[in-house]
Amino acid sequence: MARSLFSGVSGMRAHQDKMDVIANNIANMNTYGYKSGRVTFKESLYQTTKASSNGTDTYGGTNPSQVGYGSQVGTVDLMYSTGAYSPTDSSTDCMIDGNGFFVLGAKGGKVEVDSDPSVTSKHMESTVLSRVGNFEIDGDGYLVDGGGNVVYGYPDPKDTSYIQPLVVPYVDSSGNKVAAGTSGASPMKLNSISISSSGELTGTDSNGKVVTVGAIAVANVPNPNALEKTEGPYYTIRENTGDVEPQIPGEGTTGKLISNGLEMSNVDLAKEFSEMITTERGFQANSKIITVSDEMLEDLVNLKR
Repeated sequence: MARSLFSGVSGMRAHQDKMDVIANNIANMNTYGYKSGRVTFKESLYQTTKASSNGTDTYGGTNPSQVGYGSQVGTVDLMYSTGAYSPTDSSTDCMIDGNGFFVLGAKGGKVEVDSDPSVTSKHMESTVLSRVGNFEIDGDGYLVDGGGNVVYGYPDPKDTSYIQPLVVPYVDSSGNKVAAGTSGASPMKLNSISISSSGELTGTDSNGKVVTVGAIAVANVPNPNALEKTEGPYYTIRENTGDVEPQIPGEGTTGKLISNGLEMSNVDLAKEFSEMITTERGFQANSKIITVSDEMLEDLVNLKR
């Protein structure tokens, strides 16, 4: 009797956790780059009331008898299918059409691409990853996202040996290119900024000459479910992701970029509402187990009056 009570409680808790994930999915149905969550259940522990035994010359073998104690949450997974394209009016907005993540971090960082993928993956741990490409060029000439993180890429698209923050070329008072941060220098004023499908960020200077700022990098993550979600659209690299490496968009298993738009949430409302109904019924059925078990205990107590 007590076991059925525990099973009912565990079932209610598991279904409540699933409802929490469903609620979060629906709340983020219009969040750019959001990946919907999925809950799987697993059986809880079992009490063996009779063990199995082998047969003898006289009698046959017997099977075990086990009584379960309900269910619990097995995993909470993120579904990384690509969301739909949502057009915007910003030429520096872009989405990844397929696998991969944008690489973001702090100014001054640099990630060396080693011949050993595991070494490169270790270097990548200093960065964060995102699927949201709402980028713009700030007052210092850096390509940044909506959270102020700078976007990493290849300053020279032909040199893929390292990635670092992308910044518009700096010029001195005479218009000569100098290193970013040079005293008295300022970022070049660019017009008609665009991002190609391979991540190349270009613009035109005051003389109409095309200037290449660099190429946005896309990180290949073999096991994205091993990433740890943090506040906002960011993911941090943890154990079991496999070797995380930066790539030119479209190379390896990464997707190409689509500019002038962002990736919509991949939440399927029809699926979420159907899951909500089955979860509610599961919660309701488990609550009935507790109610009936309580009535049976009441009958048992009332045997002695």
